[in-house]
Amino acid sequence: MATAAAIFSSLRRRRSPSLEAFLSPVDLSPIALVQTLSSISSELVSSFAATRFSFQRRNARSLIRKVEIFVVLFEFLLAEPRWDSTRKSTTALLCLKELYLLIYRSKILLEYVAQSSKLWLLLQNPSISGYFQDLNQEISTLLDVFPVKNLNLTDDIREHIELLKNQSLKSKLYIDNKDESLRETFFSFLYAFENGEIPSTTALKTFFVERLGIKDSNSYITEIEFLEEQIANHDGDSDPASSVINGFVAITRYSRFLLFGFEEDGVEWMIKNHPNVGGGGEDTTITTSVPKDFVCPISLDLMTDPVIVSTGQTYDRSSIARWMEEGHCTCPKTGQTLVDSRILPNRALKNLIAQWCTASGVACESEFITDSTTNEGFLSSPTRAAVEANKATVSILVKFLADGTSEEAQTIAAREIRLLAKTGKENRAFIADAGAIPHLRRLLGSENAIAQENSVTAMLNLSIYERNKSMIMEEEDCLECIVSVLASGLTVEAKENAAATLFSLSAVHEYKKRIAFTDHCVEALSSLLRDGTERGKKDAVTALYNLSTHPDNCGRMIEGGGVSSLVGALKNDVVSEEAAGALALLVRQSLGAEAVGREEGAVTGLMGMMRCGTPRGKENAVAALLELCRSGGAAAEERVLRAPAIAGLLQTLLFTGTKRARRKAASLARVFQRREHAAMRLGGYGFVGNVNGSRDGGGFTTDVSVPMSISVL
Repeated sequence: MATAAAIFSSLRRRRSPSLEAFLSPVDLSPIALVQTLSSISSELVSSFAATRFSFQRRNARSLIRKVEIFVVLFEFLLAEPRWDSTRKSTTALLCLKELYLLIYRSKILLEYVAQSSKLWLLLQNPSISGYFQDLNQEISTLLDVFPVKNLNLTDDIREHIELLKNQSLKSKLYIDNKDESLRETFFSFLYAFENGEIPSTTALKTFFVERLGIKDSNSYITEIEFLEEQIANHDGDSDPASSVINGFVAITRYSRFLLFGFEEDGVEWMIKNHPNVGGGGEDTTITTSVPKDFVCPISLDLMTDPVIVSTGQTYDRSSIARWMEEGHCTCPKTGQTLVDSRILPNRALKNLIAQWCTASGVACESEFITDSTTNEGFLSSPTRAAVEANKATVSILVKFLADGTSEEAQTIAAREIRLLAKTGKENRAFIADAGAIPHLRRLLGSENAIAQENSVTAMLNLSIYERNKSMIMEEEDCLECIVSVLASGLTVEAKENAAATLFSLSAVHEYKKRIAFTDHCVEALSSLLRDGTERGKKDAVTALYNLSTHPDNCGRMIEGGGVSSLVGALKNDVVSEEAAGALALLVRQSLGAEAVGREEGAVTGLMGMMRCGTPRGKENAVAALLELCRSGGAAAEERVLRAPAIAGLLQTLLFTGTKRARRKAASLARVFQRREHAAMRLGGYGFVGNVNGSRDGGGFTTDVSVPMSISVL
């Protein structure tokens, strides 16, 4: 119904000429136009005559009665042959076309009122009453110029039209006092939570159950989902603000669990029909490969609102805002210190993403934010009412998690904690403070696939908040349980989220060694990188990259198959950049360099990155090859420098690469040059002879003499 609301709003405000032109019957003959009007008017009356409106009852009934009069008019025009003489009347045709738009918008408004959630209608009560009044005024204006006298109408129809005209002219804005009283009660709950007071159970039951008729958990879920949809589609200038709607969502969620506990239809259905239970079934989900430049380096998801930070890197607004909110002052991708916290919208990339979504058939209306103000509203700080209501809800959820008597209740509680921990550091903080982590840790070993998936995903969401990382790591056996889910989780998503949790935890340097040395951790990440889904590979490679930054983890990376899986990942465009970066870290140690040098496809894969990779990928690849020459021994160095076209690739990178890539390429070129000169002193042509089949084999030293003077980091 968000679409219907948007259509009505745009037509009401005359903000969408193209949509109005689409709806207007420009090419219909007069008789066809009247037939169409008769059809849609009759359909409107029959569709809503028996509808029981929760709100706007009087306004809706009044509008339907007005349309009924138009139905009589249209039926007369179709049956009356004397209308022939006026069919070509310009005024009559214009009025009928305008009447078409008016009736169509009436239909949209009635659908909106009949199908929207009760709570949303309550919040919008004055505005919706205004929409009805707008239609009344337009009917009055239209009938002022409608050529009633020229249509040869019967006396009774003419009297009905005149009566309708007078009623519409005299009509005033009507807001139902009972509806408005309910709206004020709803706001009183918000004010109570704002002041740190929790409304009584009796008051909540009277309001939600008795007066609104929300009598079960599923009805609550419907109401909450509708309100959350309005937050996602908030246009920034409408009331109430998205932060206020968030407060009402929190109050409604609290009321649901307070009054109905964890009774919910559909849990069994969710378990039986989960697409990835067991992890071995065929995945029937159709996926679309997202261009790498459209993916946020932090969330690894399609960016909805790309912004640029002071280092020139682009991130999704929500991800970088959360990163800064957690106290980080460095660029996540480059590690450089952020000069300031300002972020600028990357409008060019935003337009490209929108075009790609359209061309690829990716639905982006609901999740793609096309206006930065909308996104800022959606990500605005929660009100105190939302925080306090969520705290009260969490206390109920944690109690049921701790109870352990009902697996179904625990599954629902874990899911709700997962959703609450998805947004806002406040939520993540008080969920952990309420003692949820030990109970979620216990559910990680559940044989219920949905319970396990929800618990590991909740753990992931909680770990985003810096303080919670230590609580998770200090919880007995919690890390081991997360690794166990990674290795043998019951669903694909559970395994992927376990890998993402390890990536999040490994952001703390002190934890990297402990994570890597946990039994089966590197092995499970390597397996996911080799055989996982696209998203799973992303989660695995970022975790392995983080672990590779600790010098003590090199041996474990080799022993656990991390090096082999990273070399294999060089062939995958989705994860090749991160894989090359991890290898560049590992080859700094002779142990890692020797291990990479022994891998059959390592040199070939890194050279492929130098040729076709992203700018950052080329940096990582040339850095890895340089360290391989320095630390991998004579055999590894010879494999690199004897590789076909190495000279040409270095030359290209010296002139077109990033600043860091040029430095690394210059250093590697000097290594190449020294070996060539040494071979010539021994009486041979060394590596020149090995690459002379290539167009760029000769003359390398002369061509790069100037760039080779660049200092090396």
